[in-house]
Amino acid sequence: MASTTPFTIGFRMLPLPLAQLSLATVLQCGQSFRWSVFPLATDGVGAGPDVPSNEYRFCLQDRVVCLRQTPDAVWYRSVLPPSSLPLDEDMQEAQTLAWIQDYFQLEVDLPKLYDEWSTRDPVFNSLRHRFSGIRILRQDPFECLLSFICSSNNNIKRITKMVRSLGTEYSPALLSLPPPEDAVEGLEVENYHPFPAPSVLAAPEVATNLRRLGFGYRADFIQKTAKMLVDSHGGPKDTLHRPEPAEEWLHTLRQMATEEARAELVKLMGVGRKVADCVLLMSLDKREVVPVDTHVHDIAKKHYGLSGGKAKANMTPQLYDMVNSKLAGVWGAYAGWAHSVSRPA
Repeated sequence: MASTTPFTIGFRMLPLPLAQLSLATVLQCGQSFRWSVFPLATDGVGAGPDVPSNEYRFCLQDRVVCLRQTPDAVWYRSVLPPSSLPLDEDMQEAQTLAWIQDYFQLEVDLPKLYDEWSTRDPVFNSLRHRFSGIRILRQDPFECLLSFICSSNNNIKRITKMVRSLGTEYSPALLSLPPPEDAVEGLEVENYHPFPAPSVLAAPEVATNLRRLGFGYRADFIQKTAKMLVDSHGGPKDTLHRPEPAEEWLHTLRQMATEEARAELVKLMGVGRKVADCVLLMSLDKREVVPVDTHVHDIAKKHYGLSGGKAKANMTPQLYDMVNSKLAGVWGAYAGWAHSVSRPA
């Protein structure tokens, strides 16, 4: 049982060992791009295993979720804007806990999966202890879709800047919060913006503005994808915090077969096989999908005996399918999760 420390006062405890979830790894490994990280001071006591080193914050449509971690627990609280309807604190935090459990897919027993992958794969068994607590997030599909459109030929730092600028440019700030009281000095008050709705990003002037902000060719992809979704599935919200019909349609892809859901995604502007597979894996419950790039191809050749293809072969659809099938055969129904651990190999 985790005990309350000065660093977790005001937070509620979710018992959860690091082997089930490592926030420091999962929130900064290129899955989600809107988490704010606040390094915490130690008030002279020195950093230790029971002292959280960071606070992580994320803006939903109606609240900001704040997380900290100790070896045997995740600590959470949420902040609602002053203008929101009064909500019982227990109810508020019950809703926040439900979101945490869904977002991190905590119903999945991660150490059990690590054991299964280790049994199936000697290569995985040799590296499992280097990378514990890595799991796949279950993100909002629209945010995940646009984030990975931004990821094309890009790095995490620039993707993060782009995704955050979508919020600051096209979604009013929900609230402002100072840094944690026990954070290191020099941090500033931060404005928290929900992710914008499809109808907002579908406006024709969006592409021009995003190019001005440095999105390059991705600006047209974002605006046109948002417009395609709105034109096909419906427009603005009619109730506060309720998803638009276009967003609701993306959620229905979770119930489709993988091939059918992928076929819908690749109809959108800027969505090729790799982007579609990232969205399938990280927001649409397609846990067997392995997004393939040249690094994953190299892993498949080096460690799993994949034959065919030149040393620097172009990623053709045939080669992509070959790599995906090979790794899915090794790792099984949660192959996409295993891939997220094996990438550092």
